[in-house]
Amino acid sequence: MPPKKNSRLDAKALAEAARVCACLNFRKASRAVTQMFDTMLHPGGLRSTQFVILVAVSADGTAKLPDLARMLNLDRSTLTRNLQPLAREGLLKISDTRGERASSVRLTPKGERLLAATLPLWEKAQSKFVERLGGRRWQTMLEDLNRVVAVLHET
Repeated sequence: MPPKKNSRLDAKALAEAARVCACLNFRKASRAVTQMFDTMLHPGGLRSTQFVILVAVSADGTAKLPDLARMLNLDRSTLTRNLQPLAREGLLKISDTRGERASSVRLTPKGERLLAATLPLWEKAQSKFVERLGGRRWQTMLEDLNRVVAVLHET
């Protein structure tokens, strides 16, 4: 329902909404983590979003796009939009074989070399993150994050 023309916004209610909003707080935390990883991965030539995609593809060998989209919790169009620059750079090969139900993606030799070269940078970033947060806290948070995803996928 649209607000009434003469209604005033309640500053206290808005401040409380901003303080406790799950979406706002998850996005804020996600941006902070992404910025740190992007900074530390930069010398390797990858952004954190690209690194995560290459890791997911590598872990699966030859991933079907629907499976990869589920693994990364992305819709197919967003996944495709993120894969195309990596394919143009020669890091991934996307197959669109006729007769198959879904396209698949795999790392190219160039992608494997870049991922291998970037992995030590990721290890430093991950260690720095865990050190700053605390190992026990990170393990608990990781379990909680996995639970959040699972619960929201149940709906």
